[in-house]
Amino acid sequence: MDFTEIYKQTSGIVQFSPGTQFLLTAIQDRLVIRRADSFQIIRTWQVNPDGASSIPEVATGPQSRSSASTPTDTWITHAGWSLDSEYILAACAKKGYINVFKLRDETWNTSITCGTEGLVKAEWAPDGRSILCFSAWGLRVTVWSLVTGNPTYIVFPLHQDRGYAYRNDGRYFVLAERHKGRDAIGVYDVEESYRLVRHYPIPTASFSSLSISPNGSFVAIWDGPLEYKVHIFSLSGELQGSFCPDPDPGFGVKAVAWHPSSCFVAVAGHDDKIHIIENITWGPVAVVELSSRIPNGATIWREASDWMETTNGRGFVSYEKLQSPNSISLSRSDLTKPNPKSGILQLEFNITGTLLLARFESAPCIVFLYAFPTRDEIEASASSPLSPRLRSVLIHSQPVTSAKWNPERKGSLAIACGIGSIYLWSDEWVGVEDDDDEGGEIAECVGVPAKRFETRDIKWAPDGKGLVLLSKDSFCCAFEVEDADC
Repeated sequence: MDFTEIYKQTSGIVQFSPGTQFLLTAIQDRLVIRRADSFQIIRTWQVNPDGASSIPEVATGPQSRSSASTPTDTWITHAGWSLDSEYILAACAKKGYINVFKLRDETWNTSITCGTEGLVKAEWAPDGRSILCFSAWGLRVTVWSLVTGNPTYIVFPLHQDRGYAYRNDGRYFVLAERHKGRDAIGVYDVEESYRLVRHYPIPTASFSSLSISPNGSFVAIWDGPLEYKVHIFSLSGELQGSFCPDPDPGFGVKAVAWHPSSCFVAVAGHDDKIHIIENITWGPVAVVELSSRIPNGATIWREASDWMETTNGRGFVSYEKLQSPNSISLSRSDLTKPNPKSGILQLEFNITGTLLLARFESAPCIVFLYAFPTRDEIEASASSPLSPRLRSVLIHSQPVTSAKWNPERKGSLAIACGIGSIYLWSDEWVGVEDDDDEGGEIAECVGVPAKRFETRDIKWAPDGKGLVLLSKDSFCCAFEVEDADC
């Protein structure tokens, strides 16, 4: 794996373009666009409320402009690429303005200035020609069209950071709203200028969030933190089913993950249990519970002791492989205190749905990977209950801060723990000897060749061949080294 130099960034805004050809970075009030192959700067813009000032001389190098700090209330808070990589938006939420730039024409720009309602968040719609702007105080969502220049207003969204989603094909926009003191769902037709096509109340006491199934047919809606309930609606508004564990563990739902086939939903809360719900009766078919006892058959990987000091933070070191069964230590929170740190931290399927990643508050240094049956295996054993099993456990010396599945490969995972390294797990290696019949696993600790760099977050490139490693105010990229043919 090759690493780039260390570059500056602010607000954690570093994004590959959808085609992985370019890299966007925000540095205070500037946008910097680099080529992803050479990291040469090709565009730089300064963001301001009156439009944009192109600074072409910066393209010759990052030191050509003064590095003096600008006021933090003028810094870029949100930025992103349009779906076709033609346009880039940069928003300053504190000042309430958005600038839009065109990659192939550095002189073209337009701006959006929010009124007294303020700005909390701005992002691209899937069509790449509309921008969603969320106002303060939950007043409205404004959809600005770059084609017509006209806004579309949707009033009273429940949340600004969650509670909305687009169907995978981008045709419908689903938004949680509050009207006359009741929670409701609005479904809007994107192709008809966000015309309202469905509006229906939902039985939530304290709406938390929603998620659309991968096939676009269902919407999962859940409560939190007052009640542990998940409701499944069709996109048109018919209630398909509801789920609440018996007995109700309380404290609400913390995470919901759809299986890529849309046949199952994984639900988890504060009680260290993962409930698997199927899409026929919308009832539970399996429960996965965190235990300090790791059963026989699970592969246990432990970060090598003192490897950072031994290697001076350079090179690759394999995890230590432990024998199962084994045991791990779990911390328990006091549920009688407010906002207890308990239950699930992360719940996510890989792209094929054959592996389910879980992280728990009571085991912050550990990543659990559960083997999930494929559709063929489920159909072949229709008489047997669905039973996800613990396949792999990755134990680290520091709490995990980020764990991300590769977006293109089913058996590739990257992990960060807030120190000068990254951790890679894969089951795609050919020729690796392993006791099980699922193919060889490999787990490696990889040092970042830089001083005073702490990997706090990870972002995969869209093609799955590169990684952005984010520290507090800097970043670098890491790319796989392809073996040359002999």
